[in-house]
Amino acid sequence: MSKLLFAFILLSLPIAAQKPRARQLGIPFNGNPGAFNTITDVPGVEVGYKTLITGKGELQTGKGPVRTGVTVILPKGKTDAGYPAAWFSLNGDGELTGLPSIDDFGLGYGPIGITNTNSVGIVKDAIGEWCFKRFSKGDFVDYSFGLPVVGETYDGILNDINGLHVKKEHVWEALDNAKTGSLAEGNVGGGTGMALYSFKGGSGTASRVFTIASRQYTLGVFVQANFGRRDELTVAGVPVGKEIQDFMPILNRDKRKDGSIIAIVATDAPLLAGQLKLLAKRVTHGIARTGTYSHHGSGEIFLAFSTASPIYNKDNTEEQWKVIPKGHLDPLFKATVEATEEAIINALVAAEDMEGINGNKYFAIPHDRLKATMKKYNRLTD
Repeated sequence: MSKLLFAFILLSLPIAAQKPRARQLGIPFNGNPGAFNTITDVPGVEVGYKTLITGKGELQTGKGPVRTGVTVILPKGKTDAGYPAAWFSLNGDGELTGLPSIDDFGLGYGPIGITNTNSVGIVKDAIGEWCFKRFSKGDFVDYSFGLPVVGETYDGILNDINGLHVKKEHVWEALDNAKTGSLAEGNVGGGTGMALYSFKGGSGTASRVFTIASRQYTLGVFVQANFGRRDELTVAGVPVGKEIQDFMPILNRDKRKDGSIIAIVATDAPLLAGQLKLLAKRVTHGIARTGTYSHHGSGEIFLAFSTASPIYNKDNTEEQWKVIPKGHLDPLFKATVEATEEAIINALVAAEDMEGINGNKYFAIPHDRLKATMKKYNRLTD
């Protein structure tokens, strides 16, 4: 087959076969995204997924149906290099492990995991074992297992969450296959069984590029979004949730509890822990733009890290950091808010209908209705 014919076939494929993102639907967002508009636009950052979808019908604990998975984010690729980090809890009805060390020393090491509530332990152990196998130097005292950072949101409305279906090998597969570049969103990885504003939710990401003193930097956000009630949903300032009151979830014997969101912020801008904590706090503004006011049972925990590295002296007894001063942090704050908002809406737009345990079902937000609503409020771009 000639290259010309192959190109013609590709161009002839139906547009519907390509899953659009929020911007492609005409939703207006502020700021300039990176090349892929993902957290992996930050150089060195990799993301991997393992998605588990099996079975249907009545819940049989330990057998299914299974609607879950795991997401891994590698701040400095498949290395054991440290990175400055900080975290912030908007509402603490959730979990993110490894935080005492980050609190005291301002550094994280190794991959970050996100999964369902009941699988935090296995994901933490699997990341530690993966790091040990790759980075152990054979010392008598070996710290290569580390203190893995793993967050969670609850998928027990669609998933056999007590069946503990995420296994070590699933985490290792996600780690081994982690990559840069474009990323799938919606019903993938840890976000597989999640819901968002009474629509189907899941995994989402976005990025921003900006300039400080003539130097360009990149900031990316990744969210596992599983929160909010329908009438709260706001998209680019439009009360979409109040306008779309059908497509409500089918919940047969299971009542929806308050959801959660885990957000990971990455940047190549040189920042230390105190400044990164300020970025983690700004995630709150991004999620607020989508309508939530953070319900009492919602776990909303955010981690921010920088991929910048210090300079060491010849015997590693001293390190020097380049740091952006306080008066130039506003572009970073703005980028965090913008990318968080867009990442959440990207998760919403990418998600697809999903039926899980006991016939419970969440519907994807209908793109045609979303566009019509945005147009009604004169907020739809070409």
